[in-house]
Amino acid sequence: MLKPRMVIEYSLLVLGIVFLIFGAKLIIDGSSSLAKKFNISTLVIGLTIVAFGTSLPELVVNVFAALEGSSGVALGNIIGSNIANILLVLGLVVVITPVKVKYSTTWKEIPFSFLAIFVLFLLSNYFFFKKSGSFFMTRASGVILLLFFAAFMYYVVRSTMKHKAQPKNKELEIPKHNNFTITLMIILGLVGLYYGGQWVVGGAVFIAKQFGLSEFLISATVIAIGTSLPELVTGVTAALKHDLDLAVGNSIGSNIFNVLWILGITALIAPVLIPKFINFDMIFLMGITALLFLFMFIGKKRELGRFKGITMIILYISYLVIISTRG
Repeated sequence: MLKPRMVIEYSLLVLGIVFLIFGAKLIIDGSSSLAKKFNISTLVIGLTIVAFGTSLPELVVNVFAALEGSSGVALGNIIGSNIANILLVLGLVVVITPVKVKYSTTWKEIPFSFLAIFVLFLLSNYFFFKKSGSFFMTRASGVILLLFFAAFMYYVVRSTMKHKAQPKNKELEIPKHNNFTITLMIILGLVGLYYGGQWVVGGAVFIAKQFGLSEFLISATVIAIGTSLPELVTGVTAALKHDLDLAVGNSIGSNIFNVLWILGITALIAPVLIPKFINFDMIFLMGITALLFLFMFIGKKRELGRFKGITMIILYISYLVIISTRG
């Protein structure tokens, strides 16, 4: 029988994820509408407010985790989200409909995503840097990640400016609201993010202690899937509308943001303790990113078909089983 404290913590964890998702959406819509009032271009809004806003749930969870010294939550949230974005989100998308991947995504974004994970692997790898004792990802590591992120954003801006005149590109739809509504949306969004972040981190730590599990496990499964829901909804909706560039680009771009921007900021706030078992998860993440690249050349060139999607989902279930048995 569940004790009242357990019911409260479970409920707050679920509510926290909901608050994070809707808080981020309110801030994106309110800020985008405000920016449009100042005649800021749709292109700039898409590259800044929307791009950064969709990563707010993961960022807020990691900031609270860093402040509370819960390194397992911070790492599990990012690594688990990235694995879910590739295997679960993309897997479900291509099961719904085969996806033809753009040339730039194949040869630039996916390799850059692999590079980001490899840099993180080097910065946080226990085996290479220290044989015994505790190892932390320091603020210097955070700076390095953010420098790589700046390089990625430079590429994104250059690429977008180069292709913005193409008639096939869809304009980002910016909601229009009055000043009172905008203010209310941003305030409610910030409140949702604040309490959502607190409840999610607190719930993860409580569940981990209650069942003798690692914070990393709870974060890499429950929290990671929860904070990946926006990417999942966006990807599936885009697939159903046959807006397939968005379906793939959303997942790959989110992974790069998660590793370079969010973990970079997390390490700047407080050093991140690296658990000894993290190598498996890092190598698995690099492996599935490399597999995604290889999938571009298996069967139809640069196409992800349903068989590949089913394979990805099976790999995701296998990963969940492995880390669950690890505890």
